[in-house]
Amino acid sequence: MKQFVVIGCGRFGASVATSLYSLGYDVLAIDKDEERIQEISDYVTHAVQTDAVDENALRTLGIRNFDVAVVSIASEMQASIMATLITKELGVKTVIAKAQNDLHGKVLTKIGADRVVYPEREMGIRVAHNLVSTNILDYIELAPDYSIVEISTIKEWEGKTLKELKLPTKYGINVMAIKHGKDINITPYGDDIIRENNILIVIGNNEDLRKLESIK
Repeated sequence: MKQFVVIGCGRFGASVATSLYSLGYDVLAIDKDEERIQEISDYVTHAVQTDAVDENALRTLGIRNFDVAVVSIASEMQASIMATLITKELGVKTVIAKAQNDLHGKVLTKIGADRVVYPEREMGIRVAHNLVSTNILDYIELAPDYSIVEISTIKEWEGKTLKELKLPTKYGINVMAIKHGKDINITPYGDDIIRENNILIVIGNNEDLRKLESIK
């Protein structure tokens, strides 16, 4: 089972740490703020108050034995960069770092972050798409040009099979799964019929996905 260390226990870091712990993983939470450590201590495997830019302290905690490090101290750019650099140098296999902006993200990538996340920006994109369209329920950007979208059934699609709808040809999208209530079909076939109140999980180019937002 993977072991995780989360460095920085603000709202994002605390959410990641407690969610991983609730899923059954070992989680070490680190923050220099004693109050944050006290608040999270009952919801992770271990919680330690220390400075994330103290290489000796991180080495003593056995950081190198963890599979994944999540560096979530983006508000302090220098500390974020140093913590990312140190965790990579100490041998953590995968380092995910939260960034404030594109420049911060580029630096984190240059020094070895395996993945850079922009939680506020990503949530802003998801909320914006939800606000401008009654069809779009959720929106996850995979890359600058491609996304995964949850879309409620469009009226004209109801009662038709995926083969009849020809969504890849007509809209440039591919259906990954179909949800109906608590049930989910993760291997939809051409003969599957789209029903009222179905939710489709689709992937496609952002330009093609935007066309779905205007369909009533």
